[in-house]
Amino acid sequence: MTTSLFRMCTNFSLLRPLCDIIKSDNVRKYNFHSLFLTCTQCRHYHTTLQYFKSTSKKPNVFHQIKPKKHLPVVDVWNQMTVSELAASAGRDINDVMDAISFSDSSRRYNRNTIVEDPNILYNAVRKLGAKFKVISRSDKIEKNTQNCNVVKRPPPDESVLIKRRPVVTIMGHVDHGKTTLLDTLRNTSVVKMEFGGITQHIGAFNVTLKTGETITFLDTPGHAAFNIMRMRGAQVTDIIVIVVAADDGVMEQTIESINMANAVNVPIIVAINKIDKPEADIIRTQKMLAQQGIQVEAMGGDIQSVNISALHGTNLDTLIEAIALQAELVGLKGDPTGLVEAVVIECFTDRYRGKLATALIQRGTLRKGAYLVSGLTWAKVRAMFDHSGNPVTEAKLSDAVQIIGWKDLPTAGDEILEVENEKKARTVMRYREAEKGAQLAQEHKIAADKKHEEYLKEYKEHLAKRRARGRYAKLLIPVKNERPDDEKSKLNVVIKGDVAGSVEAILDVFNTYGSDDKCELNVIHYGVGPVTETDLQMADMFNAIIYPFNVGVMKNLQQEVNEKKISIRPYNVIYKLIDDVKNEINSKLPPVDIEEMIGEANVLQEFEITDKKKKVKVAGCRCTKGNLKKNAMYRLMREQEVLFTEREREKILKEKGLLILDHLNVMFRIELSRVKLDSTTLLYAMEDINSCNRPREEAPPEFADEWKRGT
Repeated sequence: MTTSLFRMCTNFSLLRPLCDIIKSDNVRKYNFHSLFLTCTQCRHYHTTLQYFKSTSKKPNVFHQIKPKKHLPVVDVWNQMTVSELAASAGRDINDVMDAISFSDSSRRYNRNTIVEDPNILYNAVRKLGAKFKVISRSDKIEKNTQNCNVVKRPPPDESVLIKRRPVVTIMGHVDHGKTTLLDTLRNTSVVKMEFGGITQHIGAFNVTLKTGETITFLDTPGHAAFNIMRMRGAQVTDIIVIVVAADDGVMEQTIESINMANAVNVPIIVAINKIDKPEADIIRTQKMLAQQGIQVEAMGGDIQSVNISALHGTNLDTLIEAIALQAELVGLKGDPTGLVEAVVIECFTDRYRGKLATALIQRGTLRKGAYLVSGLTWAKVRAMFDHSGNPVTEAKLSDAVQIIGWKDLPTAGDEILEVENEKKARTVMRYREAEKGAQLAQEHKIAADKKHEEYLKEYKEHLAKRRARGRYAKLLIPVKNERPDDEKSKLNVVIKGDVAGSVEAILDVFNTYGSDDKCELNVIHYGVGPVTETDLQMADMFNAIIYPFNVGVMKNLQQEVNEKKISIRPYNVIYKLIDDVKNEINSKLPPVDIEEMIGEANVLQEFEITDKKKKVKVAGCRCTKGNLKKNAMYRLMREQEVLFTEREREKILKEKGLLILDHLNVMFRIELSRVKLDSTTLLYAMEDINSCNRPREEAPPEFADEWKRGT
């Protein structure tokens, strides 16, 4: 058909150029589909160049990429040793060392060498023909070291037990003479050096008596803020001596100490102190103890009680004999062999010696060079000192010593366990860190799930309300009347203390604060030791107040403090620090109006008068207390029942407010017909007073004054 069409086209001269093109050799390269179009108006054929399309196929630019070989994956982590890399790659140690030598030929490696440069580690894996995957060491330890933690040893055999000296804890109310008693026993004067005359640290002392015996005493604070310290002392002791002042008797912390001793089932000895005072009453004190379940021997009980005067040393020998007798009855024994087991009593940072921890030895014998683990830190014992700072070569059972060599400060109250070597200590730390991380992750997940559930519940309630409102939902959404976060009242603080126990006590008091809806209390940072540059940066960033407790500021930072105008408020007594924080919180609160009663009147009679040609009821009153003002707010009450309280309801005759007939007589209108008056009805005049404009001594207690404070 195409051939006949070409023949027909040759008969028309107008189409000869087209025919020449068709007959050419290039005609095979074009597509003649729909080449000719019929023009119905001109009744002839025409064509365009857009129909001459190349029929040749374009080259395929998408080449098929061959899949790469599946290379093995080797797990690597920071501070990896050569032997660990060989084990992870599953290759011979010599192959691994050859691969490392290609990347770092300047250093000689052995199987225990740590590859510190990660690039050398990565290149070595590539040389081994594998891919690397960087993981954390904790993940590796969690897989391969399931039982790397260290725990206490089983109970010892009876054949290795020896007699040990007792550990005695002195407990009682604040200012009842606990530290004075210890000073007299060891001929010191620690109480004179304590700020405020109260103990704010837990102290451990080895006291050698006149008889040659040595007793380890723990001196605990009596202030209410140091509850955790007292509990820590009760848990590690053998005997508790409760000191009670004969003039004060049993007080709040005395009862708390008795309850702690009963909770841990530790025997008690009562020392009734200050018997030299004229107002001392021993019989009354013994009866008060009996009310708390402490039946002393003088009252027919079985608890030893000694009447002493710690200041003058009266009957202290009798107290020592009572302690020795109680120790014999208990039968104190211990195991001096094997790895050491101890407990952290207190920890702090010394200016010259670094991080120190006071430990009480409970098992074994501690010597210099031993490796210890406690919580999430470890130590190689570099030196040991007694409570006076004198170096000691070894610490035996029931000894209290200060240990230096800690990588970080341990937590007071944690147990200390000795391990064989440094490698074991590091392995235990990695395992515990992994366990801690897993625990935190689980806690965060639980908190996130709880928050998500609360959000879904709130969202569903909001969605149901929107569907109920229909098309006018947006118009009915209330506008939240909330202040931006930057305008909310908040107090940011940085806490630094001399020992971990003091910081712990301050934070424990802060945890009792429960008025964050009025003023947020944020502890930005806390730690042990003097104020450092990091503390200043944190305080400057968050506009916080730094509270150093028994510590100072480094001398080289004083200029920076002045330039940045950072508020630093040092304190040596804990309750003064707490008072300052409370005052600072109260100063940040917005002003509030407080109602104050300025007058009181008795309603005598009810009658009618004419006001603007209308009969209205009024009540006649007699002022019995204070003054009554026309523009004051009045409250009508009958037997503690408020009948009404309103400011603009009292309209009398021609003027608003009360009609003051004289200094004593008053009339007011009764618009509430349901209110029935009698002689027992009282009228109170109230006035709004801004709390911020009142003198401090006249102002009522603010909400922060109800915050927990020790006595």
